[in-house]
Amino acid sequence: MGNRVRPVPGGPVLIDGPVDIELPDGTVVRSERFVVALCVCRRSKSYPLCDTSHRKRCRTAKQRSDSADGQQ
Repeated sequence: MGNRVRPVPGGPVLIDGPVDIELPDGTVVRSERFVVALCVCRRSKSYPLCDTSHRKRCRTAKQRSDSADGQQ
């Protein structure tokens, strides 16, 4: 059976490990963890692995609405 892949809304893609990740330049990154989080926001300092940077930059719809109201 293959590894299970679960996208997290607003977050990373979770893959049951261990996994080998092949980067565009051909480099292979190996993770032995039982669950691996792949970054999809591209903000991670350890890309392609998620470092939860997406949490720091997420703003709620109310925060976006409040800031838009103040920019008239």
